[in-house]
Amino acid sequence: MSIEISKTHSLLTNAMDYRAARQDMIASNIANADTPYYKPRDIHFEDALIAKRNELYQNDSKQLKMAITNPRDLEPQSETSSLKPTLFFRDGQMARNDGNSVDIDVETTEMSKNSIMFNALIAAAKKDGAIFRSVIEASAKVS
Repeated sequence: MSIEISKTHSLLTNAMDYRAARQDMIASNIANADTPYYKPRDIHFEDALIAKRNELYQNDSKQLKMAITNPRDLEPQSETSSLKPTLFFRDGQMARNDGNSVDIDVETTEMSKNSIMFNALIAAAKKDGAIFRSVIEASAKVS
């Protein structure tokens, strides 16, 4: 059994895991830049994080609730719990003569954007931990 620091901590942990997986995926694309017929892959996880956030904070204010007009109506089923990051092939780049469609400029740009987002998540996790650390230190001074 683990102690849950805050709801934000688990969301930050999931986001950092997904960002690390995306970094590996982009590095794999760059490593296969000369592999014939290789198609660049990417991972889309923003929908899964939004669903996790809504699950943690019960923030469904932007969703239209289904009205139950008859007591015999079935209860609506939540579909957000089955959302997971999805892997897809990045389309839109022109394939070279060998069928490879990896564009190094696109990959390095995506890698730098992903790295910036990962560093922002680390900074947010440090801030989240600093809040609890200051409370613990303040309570130690009182007693």
